[in-house]
Amino acid sequence: MRARVLLADDHTIVTEGLKSILEPEFELVGTVQDGRAMLVAAEKLRPDVIVADITMPSLNGLDAVRLLKKKTARTKVVFLTMHRDADLATEAFRAGASGYLLKQSAGEELITAIHTVLQGRVYVTPVLQQEVWESFMRAGADPSRSSEKLTARQREVLQLVAEGHTMKEIASALNVSNRTVESHKYDLMERLGLETTAQLIQYAIKRGIVSL
Repeated sequence: MRARVLLADDHTIVTEGLKSILEPEFELVGTVQDGRAMLVAAEKLRPDVIVADITMPSLNGLDAVRLLKKKTARTKVVFLTMHRDADLATEAFRAGASGYLLKQSAGEELITAIHTVLQGRVYVTPVLQQEVWESFMRAGADPSRSSEKLTARQREVLQLVAEGHTMKEIASALNVSNRTVESHKYDLMERLGLETTAQLIQYAIKRGIVSL
């Protein structure tokens, strides 16, 4: 029986390209374009592996994986991303990912990565292996390097603020009051040591939560 794969990426041209690479080897059960849709599809379709981008609208890949792993540890997640960032890869693995490779990688590498995680092992693209190991060592010495120090709700507010939503829109999306959103925003800025919304946006871009 072929492994079931779900694709999560907000760029249609990427998912179409991935389909042509993966369909001969795996059963593609669906495609989604944001993290929230990924969670819904994962529960409904029960894929063996999700190939996901980190930077997705509404809910980024890192937070989507954190939520996914609270529901099921069975589904493996392989991040396919443009971010050549060892610290971000480290955060991805801490969030629950099993694989991390770059979008400029050859299609054969993605197939290898999927087979690797299906065997219960971790896959890191060779060009980042040494840097990721060093990043793990640094993160162990200084856990505050990771945005994991933010609560799940603070990370949601961070993403929505960085995407340009108003306080009213964020409050409506999260079903809370404007005052609660403002409180979350203040708390996360204090925790990150940031002073302005512009700095919040820069942080979100650097962490791969939103794109330019």
